[in-house]
Amino acid sequence: MSYTPTPIPVSRESPAWSPLEIPHSSNEPFTEYTKWRLKVSDGGRHIWHYLKTDEEVAAWPQNTVDKYWLGLGTGLPALPKANTPYEAALNGYKFYQNLQSDDGHWAGEYGGPMFLLPGVVIGSYIANMSFTLEERLEMIRYLMNHTNEDGGWGLHIEGPSTVFGTGLNYASIRLLGMKADHPVAVKARACLHKLGGATGIPAWGKFWFSLLGVYDWAGNNPVPPELWLLPDWLPIHPHRWWIHVRQVFLPMSYLYGIRFTIPENDMILALREELYPEDYYKIHWPSQRNHIAAIDLYSPHTKLYDFLSDILSLYENCSFPPLRKRAVECAYQLIIWEDENTSYQDLAPVNKMFNLVARYSRDGIEGESWRLHEVKRRDFMWMGAEGMMVCGTNGSQLWDTGFIVQALVETGLANEEQFKEGLLKSLEWLDGSQMQDNPKHFEKAYRHRTKGAFGFSTKEQGYTVSDCTGEGLKAVMYLQHHLDFTPKPVSARRMQDAVDTMLSLQNSDGGFASYELIRAGSWSEYLNPAEVFGNIMVEYNYPECSTSAITSLAIFRKLYPNYRSKDIDRCIRHAVDYLHKAQTPEGGWIGNWGICFTYAAMFATESLALLGETYETSPYSRRACEFLVSKQRADGGWGESYQSCERSEWVEHENTQLVQTSWAVMALMYAKYPHIGPIEKGVELVMERQLPDGSWPQEAIEGVFNKSCAISYPNFKFSFPIWMLGKAHTYLEDLRKRS
Repeated sequence: MSYTPTPIPVSRESPAWSPLEIPHSSNEPFTEYTKWRLKVSDGGRHIWHYLKTDEEVAAWPQNTVDKYWLGLGTGLPALPKANTPYEAALNGYKFYQNLQSDDGHWAGEYGGPMFLLPGVVIGSYIANMSFTLEERLEMIRYLMNHTNEDGGWGLHIEGPSTVFGTGLNYASIRLLGMKADHPVAVKARACLHKLGGATGIPAWGKFWFSLLGVYDWAGNNPVPPELWLLPDWLPIHPHRWWIHVRQVFLPMSYLYGIRFTIPENDMILALREELYPEDYYKIHWPSQRNHIAAIDLYSPHTKLYDFLSDILSLYENCSFPPLRKRAVECAYQLIIWEDENTSYQDLAPVNKMFNLVARYSRDGIEGESWRLHEVKRRDFMWMGAEGMMVCGTNGSQLWDTGFIVQALVETGLANEEQFKEGLLKSLEWLDGSQMQDNPKHFEKAYRHRTKGAFGFSTKEQGYTVSDCTGEGLKAVMYLQHHLDFTPKPVSARRMQDAVDTMLSLQNSDGGFASYELIRAGSWSEYLNPAEVFGNIMVEYNYPECSTSAITSLAIFRKLYPNYRSKDIDRCIRHAVDYLHKAQTPEGGWIGNWGICFTYAAMFATESLALLGETYETSPYSRRACEFLVSKQRADGGWGESYQSCERSEWVEHENTQLVQTSWAVMALMYAKYPHIGPIEKGVELVMERQLPDGSWPQEAIEGVFNKSCAISYPNFKFSFPIWMLGKAHTYLEDLRKRS
């Protein structure tokens, strides 16, 4: 029996996009939640299905994973109250083991940014793709549940209303079927108009609206495909940009080069009226190219960028047709290679949906690319208690699995008989998730090597990530070399491949970036066109990525001392030198992927401790500990706002956070902090917040990227408290004995 909708093109005027009667309140689900099922397949793909009949429901019972992520009662029993940190960790994993998928990994939400769902909705509408009625209803409900008090939407779920968030999500909720006179639409429209209307939407919003036909192309700064024809050695060639900028610019340049826009219809005409407080047809569009609402500006344009945009705008008026044609063809070929390298997953949903529209514009609905893109859209769609969202990638499968595996081994929980079967499944999944070859289209697609690497999500997605390779390798080494009941499916040769990839990622100053080597200087930020993000144009070294490499290489060196020993020694030495220099004068490290100083400190003190640098022996570890202890609250915990990442300085959250408390306590323990009080108080807070079934409640958002956008890692509230508590049990016992 198949539960997957068959990919069939639909007209934009068909019932699949018709108006819906939407309740005024989103407190209750718009669908029957007992009919939703998560299907996991193909090495970690996540697809949510809605069952239609009683026979289907009976044939495919809802499991604990489904119930938990849907916010339904799991039915798991209350556990004996924990009296020690180890017992609390044990209870935590007794609950969390029930969320492990049958194939061995942990599935989960990876939402938070509010510009992802609009890309999927608008791109699907453009390309004659549809959603099921239930998907439409629950996407509308998700948007309703994440409106701010003023009726708008922000850059992410905890951010203030912006033109970017409000404009894109207003258009999306209307396309999905909400009528213009619905109270939510009326309030959102009023918020958008109060912010100045959609003319001031940032660059990515201008571009989506131009494809949709509700923003004139003249209102966009040029995105010339001719840049792909420049010699590769030039420092401004796009292949030198950060991968997430490069792979978004790629389909944008193609679509801009052909000025693709869908034909007008009643919905397009209506949106032209609704998105703007002024008359759409009287707007002077060239004046809007650099018009960005003040609330949206995180990285304003530089004078250099505006000057170059003016020059390129003049070129657009007299572009050489044969050159433009050649550039468009070059960009399109690179789009095809990206699709094929990733089995149509693409890097992330933003470039995925731009690629989808680009392939549709060329191949139409009859092409195989249309079908493959249509199917893979759903890998990004996640059903949760608040409705259906779009995730930041096709998941965080490797990331979440790697952390809980390490937690179980380091705490000794792995030796509990009841957990061994699940760990064996995790090892099997990790074995299958390692990339064993380089991309199909390698150097010609400007890709870094992938042989031996682990990605953030799945093997199919196909991108090397430095810290994911480090954490994935570390998890495998822990399972195969620290436990006596596991097989060794990942050979020494494959571990060496992972090491080779990590060594290939070290930059000249010793640090590690995210996906690739740094290919151009930070001066490239003068050309940043995306007003809502910071530090995006090129790769940068990150403390977290560098420390993951140090840690995994240090562990590998102990297990395999004869493999590239001099290269590994040199790599670690230079990485530690980078880490020392990256420490702030106050003693912290700025986190770039988690919030913020507590997150980075945990990675940093662990890697330093493996090399003998601790509170007693290293001024860097000592300063890190003193910095953290100075931020501990009276209740024993720590709490940072995502604004710490925006401002690169500690900003207190209004509430103490159990995940950040776990990170801080782990950082102190890795550094061998000798004073019992701060650690004991942190442990007590995390134990007090544990629920009777062993779980912990969801608190504030945990992650961040590009300085300004927060993103959710809900599995962190299991892996890190379990990890911290299990370690703290032994650590506190040892401290008490010594004292």
